[in-house]
Amino acid sequence: MNRPLTLTEVNALPLPEFVRTFGGVLEHSPRYAERVGRERPFTGVEELAAAFTRAVQADSPGEQLALIRAHPDLAGKAALAGEVTAESASEQASAGLDRLTPEEYAEFHRVNSAYHAKFDMPYIVCVRENTKASILSGSAARLENTPEQERETALREIGRIARLRVLDLVRQDTQGAPA
Repeated sequence: MNRPLTLTEVNALPLPEFVRTFGGVLEHSPRYAERVGRERPFTGVEELAAAFTRAVQADSPGEQLALIRAHPDLAGKAALAGEVTAESASEQASAGLDRLTPEEYAEFHRVNSAYHAKFDMPYIVCVRENTKASILSGSAARLENTPEQERETALREIGRIARLRVLDLVRQDTQGAPA
């Protein structure tokens, strides 16, 4: 897709094309795009973005955990090897996580290891709304969470990530007409 779609175009997409277009909104989880696509039509871009959050909230705890675990570690081995989704690569680059010093990389590795050890899942944060420094300081605070609190926080952060990804893909129509 070369340009953002209008909401009118989104609402008119055949379901398979909707899933192809929005399948990356939630990391490696196109099943949510299919669920959201069945809710159309949407009257606003924010309503469309919120539908992804609702789809996740309505899912089973096991499926929510699978979604959380589908996210790559920040500045992890997969990111360094170029084995993350285009969306994740772009988002991590936006916070400079693709340009870490050896010391910074070591600190991210320590954070990732601590998260996996305590929560059995990656540390998830909306990197587009943060800097390297705020990501690291936030991780220290969040390591104090209970597993339940951290799971809720991870799902909230996934909702923020999804919203920004939807806003990248869709622009609001002007007065309901295709733009």
